[in-house]
Amino acid sequence: MTEASWDFDTLAVRAGYNPTEHNHAVNVPIYQTTAYTLETAERADAMFAFEDEDPLYTRLSNPTVDVLERRVTALHEGATASIALASGMAAVSYALLNVAGRGGHVLTNYHLYGGTIDAFSHIYPELGIAIDTVKDADDIKAYERALGPDTKAIYVESVTNPLLAVSDLEALSRLAHANDIPLIVDNTLATPFLLNPFEFGADVVVYSATKALSGHGNVIAGLVVESGRFDYGNGKFPQFSEPHWVLRDENDVPRNHLQLFPDAPFTGRLRAIHLNYLGAALSPFDAYLILLGIETLAERVTKQVANAKALLAYLKDSPHVSWINYPTTQESPYRELAEKYLPRGAGGIVSFGFAGSEGQKRRFLDSVELFSYQANIGDARSLIINPAQTTHIELTNEQRAIIELKPETIRLSLGLESPQDLIADLAQAFKKAFS
Repeated sequence: MTEASWDFDTLAVRAGYNPTEHNHAVNVPIYQTTAYTLETAERADAMFAFEDEDPLYTRLSNPTVDVLERRVTALHEGATASIALASGMAAVSYALLNVAGRGGHVLTNYHLYGGTIDAFSHIYPELGIAIDTVKDADDIKAYERALGPDTKAIYVESVTNPLLAVSDLEALSRLAHANDIPLIVDNTLATPFLLNPFEFGADVVVYSATKALSGHGNVIAGLVVESGRFDYGNGKFPQFSEPHWVLRDENDVPRNHLQLFPDAPFTGRLRAIHLNYLGAALSPFDAYLILLGIETLAERVTKQVANAKALLAYLKDSPHVSWINYPTTQESPYRELAEKYLPRGAGGIVSFGFAGSEGQKRRFLDSVELFSYQANIGDARSLIINPAQTTHIELTNEQRAIIELKPETIRLSLGLESPQDLIADLAQAFKKAFS
């Protein structure tokens, strides 16, 4: 048997790791070291000329982190490489800097994490990157009309937070490729277990590994994964094809990123430029924690999907709930897209409208006992939050209106507890809020 023949569950436990290469350790060792001996001047020359892939310095490469990157790549059929970073925001930032860092435009919508939207509004313009935003995220024609000669990428979330809109990745990838630009997808909520964006034409996938990939609320991390299929030498991305002195060979001949990383130019350039000089390196211990989480990814997400369905049935009949958002429900406008892209389920996030006053909503949040009131998602523990006042506070009133993020919105992130206990907790909190 070879790794290429393994199913998802086997890859999640074993991909990217050979114990014989690590003193026969069954678990992936934590290589807690800053640097690695160069041994000889000849070997040092090869390493600094990128002719030897052995680890050199942990900011750039580390054996523990390398196993994580290989495992995540293996979990995405059609991917060629991954790079692990210190946070999900670093993954987003580096990916967009990689394609548009010379003053290009990125086309997106407002169905994004609040911090991403705020960064798009205030940080990226300072870096020379323009963000063009369509108001109707479901209208492919709106993206087509917004494209310009300087557009360098389309960026979307596959399943959005907190309102669970589903992006039509296949249509967006066709549009992107017709205009010689990549489609970049934040797949954090879906995870590779529920959705592999590369199957539908995505070129780059980013994750906040802080969320369901690690799944235990104990690490901050990000990942960028690439398909290796997009042509960054098509003339729109000179930063990939221009010779770079740092990438010179043993004869001091400068090379470009397409030459040096033919199968993975996107993550190759991220490592050589952005990780190297901006420095959002993931620690070996954090990589180890994510590897532990990935081992149970399928089991955790399957249980979280089941818990989401159980909670949906309860919320649907509650007099204290005015509406529910979940992509697979009969009422959802995204049901058809969910059936296409998310046949295993739409994840463990549910949002609903609290049918009461602001004061009652606050008493409800203060009254939950089993749900944790916190700003994370994808945890083994069930979480609850009011996103309009917390995780998406950066959105203006106009932006909230565009995506229909209402003040009464409550977001649940279902964990691994008993659904009966979770329902009982919401019931007692509702009772206290309305008593």
